[in-house]
Amino acid sequence: MPLGRLVEGRWVNEERDRDGQGRFNRTPTTFRNQVTADGASGYPAEAGRYHLYVSLACPWAHRTIILRKLKGLDGAIGLSVVHPVIEDNGWSFAPYPGSTGDLVHGFDYLWQLYTHAEPTYTGKVTVPVLYDTRTGTIVNNESRQIVRMLEREFDAFARHPQENFYPEDCQSAVERASDDIYQPINNGVYRSGFATSQSAYEEAVQELFAALDRYDALLGEQRYICGDRLTEVDWFLFTTLYRFDPVYYVHFKCNWKRICDYPNLWNYLKELYQYPGVSDTCNLDHIKRHYYMSHTNINPLRIVPWGPSYDLTSSYERGRKPVALR
Repeated sequence: MPLGRLVEGRWVNEERDRDGQGRFNRTPTTFRNQVTADGASGYPAEAGRYHLYVSLACPWAHRTIILRKLKGLDGAIGLSVVHPVIEDNGWSFAPYPGSTGDLVHGFDYLWQLYTHAEPTYTGKVTVPVLYDTRTGTIVNNESRQIVRMLEREFDAFARHPQENFYPEDCQSAVERASDDIYQPINNGVYRSGFATSQSAYEEAVQELFAALDRYDALLGEQRYICGDRLTEVDWFLFTTLYRFDPVYYVHFKCNWKRICDYPNLWNYLKELYQYPGVSDTCNLDHIKRHYYMSHTNINPLRIVPWGPSYDLTSSYERGRKPVALR
């Protein structure tokens, strides 16, 4: 089924994400305001004011869930979780284990939140969404920017303000690496899976595995993407790697290798999964149901695979030297 969009505030079942050669081109997000600790942006950081709308299935939303968890912001920023499966009206708040419903307005669909904020909005209705309950508007729906706000602007209300995934001495490296993994890996799995021509698929999937090969080699030489510091770019890569073997390998035809076939990426994935609090943010049931049941143009019978056997709790090594858990 088409994943749908809003046109001047009206929901329509159509997509406009492919070019004439069958390449998937992700539509940019549109809400780009900022919450700041000093309030200079017009959106001051306050406890209880902002609300995060997410899907447990979505890797972009998962980034923000991880940062909210690790910074200890669950008491300061509310969280509403959508139903895992996209139906005719897009993301919904229908009941499902692990979903919460809309805890702010009680809306039935996420598109209603978008039109509540902007009645004539035209564009895709995506997660995550950082919503301002005081002004009734969407502040931001770009995951990378929301992560940065959670990381830096809410420390006065965080239980773990010492957690720093954007350290000053490697910020330029974090930015370069985030840009470097986005197109071939984070978006590359979608470019492979949503391609509508053989040439577009092969272009995307070959770039994807060239990048995975490169990062597997890098992580054989150093512990994290930016050296010995765990940063937000590691979480950006983690949310894609976590979904790869259960979903992208089969559903998106990314079947040259599994992540478990890469010795360094596999051990890196296990280390990040075992970082305290992270496994609490992971929900394979939502992930598998979302992909295999939402994309009926790829999987028309909506059958959700039973496997794979997937254990990220076993011990791991990074090279020859065991890495101690935090």
